[in-house]
Amino acid sequence: MSIDEIIQSRRSITSFKPDAVPTEEIIDLLEVAKWAPNHKMTEPWRFLLYTGEGTETFIQAFINSQPAPGGEVSDGVKRKADHFRSIPVHLVVVMPEDPRQKTWDEDHAAVSAMIQNFQLAAWARDIGMIWRSNDWIYNPTFRESIGVEPGEKIVATLMLGYIKDVPKPKKRTDIKEKLTIIDKYSE
Repeated sequence: MSIDEIIQSRRSITSFKPDAVPTEEIIDLLEVAKWAPNHKMTEPWRFLLYTGEGTETFIQAFINSQPAPGGEVSDGVKRKADHFRSIPVHLVVVMPEDPRQKTWDEDHAAVSAMIQNFQLAAWARDIGMIWRSNDWIYNPTFRESIGVEPGEKIVATLMLGYIKDVPKPKKRTDIKEKLTIIDKYSE
């Protein structure tokens, strides 16, 4: 596929085959993805990879971060945890927090570009994913349980595996509706 076809065909995937994705494959994809543009070559990303039995660490952190009356785990949390167990790999992408807004913005943009590179490279290898940034990524219990350090921001939890089902594309707005062309100088 051409790069245009890869970009236009990529979808967020929520249904995965049960087959494990080899860690070496994920490392190869991250090696490709790291070529994202990043200001001053800071490479402001760090990864936490949960695979095999290690996925239960991620899932338990999620469960423990969901407050419930009386300490019981709600049915909704149980369903979501069971769904997470059907996903072969959980990759958490973090970046350093920086009090300087310009640096924060540049780092976040670089990490986002790296994640998109990762998604596209994976798609070309029939590996799909969904990029999640749910509210529980801000929960201190979740963050601490999965190894996010103080001074780091979770940019994404990427849930990935070999693609089982590809959803149909959703309609996109014609770009001309979002484009303002300035072709003359005016004071």
